[in-house]
Amino acid sequence: MKRLTTILILTGLLSACSGLVEGLNDNPNSPTTTSYQNILTGAEVGNTVFQTGETARKAGIFCGYYTGIDRQHLGFSEYAVTTSDFDSQWNDVYVGALANALAAEQAAKEEGLEGVTIGVTQALRALALGTATSLWGDIPFDEAGMIEVENPAFEGQLAVYDKLQNLLDEAINNLSLGKGRPASNSDIHFDGDPVAWTEVAYTLKARYYMHTKEYANAYTAAQKGISSPDNTLATPHGTADDNSNLNYQFFAVEVRQSDLVTSDFMASLIAPDPATSPDFTNYRGNAKTNEAGRYHYLLNTTSFGIQPNTSDGFAAQDAPAPLVTYAENLLILAEAGFRSQGFDTGLQHLNDFRAWMSTGGYLTNADPANVQYDAYVAADFENGGIENPDGVSAGEALLREILEERYVTFFGMVEGFNDTRRTEKETTVRVPITPNTGSQLPQRFLYPTTEIDRNSNVPVPVPDFFAPTPVNQ
Repeated sequence: MKRLTTILILTGLLSACSGLVEGLNDNPNSPTTTSYQNILTGAEVGNTVFQTGETARKAGIFCGYYTGIDRQHLGFSEYAVTTSDFDSQWNDVYVGALANALAAEQAAKEEGLEGVTIGVTQALRALALGTATSLWGDIPFDEAGMIEVENPAFEGQLAVYDKLQNLLDEAINNLSLGKGRPASNSDIHFDGDPVAWTEVAYTLKARYYMHTKEYANAYTAAQKGISSPDNTLATPHGTADDNSNLNYQFFAVEVRQSDLVTSDFMASLIAPDPATSPDFTNYRGNAKTNEAGRYHYLLNTTSFGIQPNTSDGFAAQDAPAPLVTYAENLLILAEAGFRSQGFDTGLQHLNDFRAWMSTGGYLTNADPANVQYDAYVAADFENGGIENPDGVSAGEALLREILEERYVTFFGMVEGFNDTRRTEKETTVRVPITPNTGSQLPQRFLYPTTEIDRNSNVPVPVPDFFAPTPVNQ
């Protein structure tokens, strides 16, 4: 029954994303046909839908990336949310991503595969459940995705993060075996490359240690994390209606594009021209930094306002969707390095990131004339330096810059919401987003109506929208 259910789910996913695997190279050393390969592809597509679709847009509204201006998204901006608003996101993680990953793993084992394929499915599970626990707090983990379990138990968020670390360790061990690579083209990300997947697993370990504020562990894990842009975990997209980038589908195709614009705060951080900036006093550029290239990569002015660039940038039709990136790993090294090793280490890694950005970095459409990220020196963060006009300590000025860089870099991703909640109490250095209404910032996704109605193990009382999850209390 489990297999039949999962394959039916997969069919719906692939009908909307059938072109995602086009253009990947064949691997003559991998088996060409297996019964698990389509399920694995479905798990990766499902993860993409969960990580980069409506989940990311809602998280973006709650952390200040976007402003809703009409219909449901106006309500989300006003924090008028109900449990039913999160039904589809819960389904995306537990059905689209997790159930397919578990089924792919089981099917591969039944066919005698071990090693790399199992490691890939474990990394996918860790990615899906890690994002889920970051958003909802306590979640089903051990019993999640088991069709025979009608009321899966919810487990505490801190325990879930510990289990995620163990799951990723298992994934890394399986990937290290080097055998049992998935069939060619079934892994739409790396075609089964165990080295790339291992680095992704280490960056995920570092990400989750950041969530739990275990910064020394995050720094150690990130040192084995994604080591080059080529090993960024991103989902390829194409120029057909059924395989387009999900941000493109929202902001360029669907009528709902009129619902959402980039917030004035986010736009003002990188808008280099007073004529286009909502508030030029917020511009983060200086004598060593020109954000014109990043602005034109991320954003574009439309008839509705400033929105993601659907032409040739972040939300272009065929733009890859970032999931776990080289940029994130560099910035984990910067923040966790500062917090656990000190000022010099943090500055060194921030400058490593800036050196990469000075070559264009992830800005695929950047004009070199609009890209400048010169190295900072310690004096830039001293009182009166270009990164410390308000006289905070040098360390606070450096950490503030790192956190702001992370905020801008994670535009359109769930990690921006995770960062703003994690650092909210660090008032001197945190990115100063303010509530859209009232005096509180959102703290979590609500448990969905579908789960409340069907699972007697849902926490009672259901946590409030403004109740911090355990890691952020």
